[in-house]
Amino acid sequence: MYFPIFKTLAHYANPAIDQASRQAPISVIADPATCTFQFDPVGKARFDSPCDKVKTFLVKQGLPYSSVAAPAGSPVQVNVGDVKIEGYDEAALRGATTLAGYPQKADTQQINRPMIVALIVALIIISAMCYGPLAALMVELFPTRIRYTSMSLPYHIGNGWFGGFLPTVSFALVVYTGDIFYGLWYPVVITGVSLVVGMLCLRETRNVDLDKN
Repeated sequence: MYFPIFKTLAHYANPAIDQASRQAPISVIADPATCTFQFDPVGKARFDSPCDKVKTFLVKQGLPYSSVAAPAGSPVQVNVGDVKIEGYDEAALRGATTLAGYPQKADTQQINRPMIVALIVALIIISAMCYGPLAALMVELFPTRIRYTSMSLPYHIGNGWFGGFLPTVSFALVVYTGDIFYGLWYPVVITGVSLVVGMLCLRETRNVDLDKN
């Protein structure tokens, strides 16, 4: 449900981007060897090639694009509809995207607020369905003498480590593909792995003495 909800949310929050991406699609034509997978969990790496700079700029603006492989050694070229931009030129990119109808920010007059609220409520309900039974489930998994530590460790690994990597991994995936929703695959995959592990490894606790389990 992540993908349809977030795509619908983006459509109702900023319909101008949705319309512009159909009328004037953006494509980045570059030698694949010059484009980096921008995974940088500690913020130390530098992505300075023209291809990396172009893709980073587009993603930070929230603009979708497609990647087209060019022959080795070719300079990067960005097509915004019929406009062609050679190399990385931020001013030219801003001008071309603005001319093509890509907004710098959402137009408050076009935001469908009732739909935005409804979709956010739907996401809250999904979250509540997950977190509601979580405490009771985790309490039943461990004996009382180690329960606090046993609950804290997996909870903080899940939220701190896997959740903490979400922005970095999602950004790298979006830059790599040009699909502004592709980063959603990270939580989807983590959720799927958790489901499989839970089905295979979690034991039934019905009629189990919680003080002795």
